[in-house]
Amino acid sequence: MSRTPYETFPGDSGALGDLGDAAGVTSDGAAWLASAGTYPRSTLAFWEERPDAPVVLPCGTVFDVVNTPAIFGRRMLDRLWDEGPGSGPVAVFRGRMLLFAAPGTAARLPSLLGWEEWGGRGEAVPPLLCHGTGDAVTVPAPGAGPSPAPAGTRWLVAPDTRHPWLPGPEILLWAAVRAARSTVRISIFPPADQDAKVYDVSRRR
Repeated sequence: MSRTPYETFPGDSGALGDLGDAAGVTSDGAAWLASAGTYPRSTLAFWEERPDAPVVLPCGTVFDVVNTPAIFGRRMLDRLWDEGPGSGPVAVFRGRMLLFAAPGTAARLPSLLGWEEWGGRGEAVPPLLCHGTGDAVTVPAPGAGPSPAPAGTRWLVAPDTRHPWLPGPEILLWAAVRAARSTVRISIFPPADQDAKVYDVSRRR
């Protein structure tokens, strides 16, 4: 059964099941995140006691993370969902966007971006932080849902399976190029809360 990131389904069980539903992070999603660490059971036990606590997890084995400025990351995310195959889990942490990617992406994406022809029109991708083997990132707690949380930490596309689809470097390159070349519309009116946008995960490949 497919679900949207913030959709609640009754009957989910297991560690963090009830709270995970409310935030979009299911028990399976929490287990997938925890599997990146050295002691997955300890991480799950910690979240069971403190479901609102973020944790630091290593990259490079279960996932890599592409860390972008918030506005540019939002544009990438919209390209992925509006024109592409969708995304893997996505989080916001202290004003930055964390796009979870396939292992190996962090090593490959910077060189792909360096080879891209920008045409001298100022259409460049801002510096992206690529976290892979040897790096670690702070991930939101399962209870950090779409509503603003302390330090702006929350899930935008929450993990909901033990084997989520993760984009590779070529797909993220495509999204970054599309985001860089998209037209930016300027308005005197404040934008709607884009973080409230719901992405239909049933479209993920």
